[in-house]
Amino acid sequence: MDGSQERAERLWAAADHIPQGLAVFDPDIRLIASNAVYRTLLDLPAGLIAPGTPLYEIALHLARRGDFGSGDPAALAAERVTLLTSVPHSVSQRLGNDGRTLEFHARRLPDGGLVVSFGDVTARVAAEGALERVNTSLEGRVAERTATLVRVNAELEKAREKADAANRDKTRFLAAASHDLLQPLNAARLYTATLIERAGGGQLGELVHSLEASLNAVEEIMSALLDISRIDSGALKPNPTPFNVADLLKKIEIEFAPMARSRQIRLRIVGASHTVLADRMLVARIVQNLVSNAIKYTRPGGRVLVGCRVRAGRVRLDIIDTGIGFNRDQHALIFAEFSRLEQGARMAQGLGLGLSIVRRIVAALSLGLELDSVEGRGSRFSIFLPLTRTRVEASPGAQRTEPLSNIAGIKVLCVDNEKPVIDAMEGLISGWGCDVRTARSLRDIDKQGLLLGWLPDLVLMDYHLDQTSGLDAIEWLRHNVGGHLPAALVTADRSPAVRLLAEDRGVAVLTKPVKPAALRATISSLSGQRPRAPGRIES
Repeated sequence: MDGSQERAERLWAAADHIPQGLAVFDPDIRLIASNAVYRTLLDLPAGLIAPGTPLYEIALHLARRGDFGSGDPAALAAERVTLLTSVPHSVSQRLGNDGRTLEFHARRLPDGGLVVSFGDVTARVAAEGALERVNTSLEGRVAERTATLVRVNAELEKAREKADAANRDKTRFLAAASHDLLQPLNAARLYTATLIERAGGGQLGELVHSLEASLNAVEEIMSALLDISRIDSGALKPNPTPFNVADLLKKIEIEFAPMARSRQIRLRIVGASHTVLADRMLVARIVQNLVSNAIKYTRPGGRVLVGCRVRAGRVRLDIIDTGIGFNRDQHALIFAEFSRLEQGARMAQGLGLGLSIVRRIVAALSLGLELDSVEGRGSRFSIFLPLTRTRVEASPGAQRTEPLSNIAGIKVLCVDNEKPVIDAMEGLISGWGCDVRTARSLRDIDKQGLLLGWLPDLVLMDYHLDQTSGLDAIEWLRHNVGGHLPAALVTADRSPAVRLLAEDRGVAVLTKPVKPAALRATISSLSGQRPRAPGRIES
């Protein structure tokens, strides 16, 4: 036996120890050699494992045994041989008689011969089947979870829509309720102001002042709750427009000067003509709350300064007071709802909602808010407003405050669909020496002939009338009386839309409950906008 034959025998002896079956065929596809696993796994008789056995005979034996399934054994054997030899490399699987799965790899040799190897892949096929079943189950669970999520999302969307609808209903209810509640409160405040002017000093005067303080507290609470409700429900939509800060400061001075005088506090407004881009109504609400707080928590003889300056491309609007102040640890506390410092609670009534509203509006407008305070010495609240290149000139007289003129003899037409309101307004304004006529609608004006031989110098008009809106009623009066008739809306409707409509038509706005000082200042201001009738005697 030569060396090459010895090496071949050793090679095949070693092949008996690999886990796969192995067989080599010559170019005529006759068996050259095979290992023990090949013979064992195929369970072939001795005659079919001898060198020189054609592959077709082996396949025919297996087909007759049923390894290839039902059918003609000769055709099945030929199909199997073709599968193994027709391509350079092939992979196939089949079940054996004992239920095991065998995987065959056939590869043609360069000389035309064939190498066939195969192994028992039953465990792997079982694992793949199990994995496939797991994947199918997982896909089912994913589909089930997806369906659940879709259902939950649909339910959440319905809940959100329901909540939005509830918010809209709440907003509409509050708007209607606030109008109905503020109307009698407005009448009560006007009656109280009339009583204060007529009662003078003494015990009755003290009682009326106490009544006024109680009404003021009710108004502040109602206004704060309505503001919070509008902000939290999303009904308060910022509408940034260019406006001059000087106009805002002028209105703040007119509104709060009487309050400061009554508390013996010096209120100083430092006007500055800067044009900023923000929601004017909401910025005004911020400043009103801050100035009101500054006055309330400053002792008699103290000072409150409101002014602005340009810092880093923004207008910093400051409200500075010499009031009670607070320490740094209390900064977060003062902005919480229904939270008040002990010293402040002793000085003024309230629920502690003003600064909570400020914080909410500042956040809604995306403005900056800065706070600096020293306990016992005072505070500075600053809001930062964005400058704009659009130039808006300040209204005439916005840079300085003129003393209120004597309004005696001014002809005032008051229109409101609530009789207690117009009765109270007539009593108060008549007490100031004005010539007042009242009506509940345009129909009453016509029916009573109020304009026959009498032309008003100005009109104070409710917005919600029975037949029309107050703005349309003002247009009708201007058409019949004169296009320059000064007018102001006196309304419980605090929506920005109404204010914008009024401004577009050159109509001032006073919100109910009306502060008597603001009402008198408005009458004084409007009376100066209309030429006086010839021969009028000034007092």
